[in-house]
Amino acid sequence: MNALLRTEGLMKRWGGFAANSDISISLAPGARHALIGPNGAGKTTFINLLTGVLAPTSGKVFFNGEDITGLPQHVRVKRGMSRTFQINTLFSGLTVLESVILAIVEREGMHRLWYRTVAQQHAAADEAMSLLAMLRLERELNTVVRNLAYGKQRLIEIALALAGRPKLLLLDEPAAGIPSAESGELFETIARLPREVGILFIEHDMDLVFRFAERITVLAGGRVMAEGSPDDIAADPRVREVYLGESAHG
Repeated sequence: MNALLRTEGLMKRWGGFAANSDISISLAPGARHALIGPNGAGKTTFINLLTGVLAPTSGKVFFNGEDITGLPQHVRVKRGMSRTFQINTLFSGLTVLESVILAIVEREGMHRLWYRTVAQQHAAADEAMSLLAMLRLERELNTVVRNLAYGKQRLIEIALALAGRPKLLLLDEPAAGIPSAESGELFETIARLPREVGILFIEHDMDLVFRFAERITVLAGGRVMAEGSPDDIAADPRVREVYLGESAHG
């Protein structure tokens, strides 16, 4: 099966400092792939290279078999690559339903029809409600986004990303700032997303990583230190020493 996402020798250098060096990874369609590593390992830089926020010093990015290395961010989104951030950016004054409808009509190029109400956007409203039901947010449809608990806001951000109908969802620390009691629920919701959407996520909570990832890439010093199944990574002595700690996972 062709890779959904593939990088070849990806590097980002500023002067003498290499934030990423020779990163070559591959994600299959429908992947549930975690990217982990200590602070400063180059994880967010790598995501920025994938999404076009940064241009690589060398190397290539392929998405759905197409070389997208030189494409701008908005074109990559149109191709099916969506991203969330460590700090969420939402339509805080709109209701949950209005926010998702707006994202859908933007995708369809219907934003010029956005006047004072969304009532006429029936198809978009139906799609938005279906998407929110999938994320178990039906009770929050008419809640103003700024009034939601932070964990729910992170789910709304994921809903907005999914409104673009992505093939790949990039999650940059989706559980950051969320109480541990809520972070497991957040990841359980993410895990229920349809397999038509591949997921690459950065996460520092190793319990969440080992519960939900099917494959893990470990970065250290801007390079790939290890890659494999959760069992492989938990047993790797280099990972245990550098990141997980000798007592981690047995």
